[in-house]
Amino acid sequence: MSTPLQGRHALVTGAGRGIGAEIVRMLAGEGAQVTLLGRGEQALRALSEQLPGGPHAVVAADVSQEASVQAAFAKARGALGPITILVNNAGQAESAPFAKTSHELWQRMLAVNLTGAFLCTREALPDMLAAGSGRIVNIASTAGQVGYAYVAAYTAAKHGVVGLTRSLAIEVARRGITVNAVCPGYTETDILRDSIANVVEKTGRSAEEAREEFAKGNPQQRIIRPQEVADAVRWLCGDGASAITGQTISVSAGEVT
Repeated sequence: MSTPLQGRHALVTGAGRGIGAEIVRMLAGEGAQVTLLGRGEQALRALSEQLPGGPHAVVAADVSQEASVQAAFAKARGALGPITILVNNAGQAESAPFAKTSHELWQRMLAVNLTGAFLCTREALPDMLAAGSGRIVNIASTAGQVGYAYVAAYTAAKHGVVGLTRSLAIEVARRGITVNAVCPGYTETDILRDSIANVVEKTGRSAEEAREEFAKGNPQQRIIRPQEVADAVRWLCGDGASAITGQTISVSAGEVT
């Protein structure tokens, strides 16, 4: 019995944990051959060995560095062939009041969250153009749709990801390629856990109180599960979403409408 993504090569960045790991599991479950890209090769390899189907591949890279990305994509292509699905999931979040946001923090947020998506997309796009089809899904954030205090650099970077998504979607709309952004709200990941710890340290609240405060930000008053984000990605990668492009899909329990 064939599976929806059988024969397709999906490359997922930031694949070792959290949302990225769930995306990898879901795409592999749909029949895709997956390249897991990230910084921690050991964690990536352990995850790849648990995946159904295959073959799958593992490549270590820093998405903010051009040469590293180029080498990683060449290795992925050599292992599994042309890339037909790209999920730009690698990201990083840091907070600071705007007046205390250093140039280094600003550059870090842009480098991983925005430049990384640009570099990876630029490497994958020729394969898709040659094939006349492809899927690019950028994991942005509700911070790419609205503003939040104390995360100006992160918010600017994620707004940039949404702008990149919309512009490229128009450019390749008649080439069989779709480009979309998925924008999670507060999700059960290391980023959320770090945010909770930061609130505890700075305010003296308990971890439970901090978590409840984050959950109150959406009408369902809950934290998003990584599997829910991955399921949106799975849909966008399938044939049934071929008319969906240039969109920002908010997976946020109603926080952004």
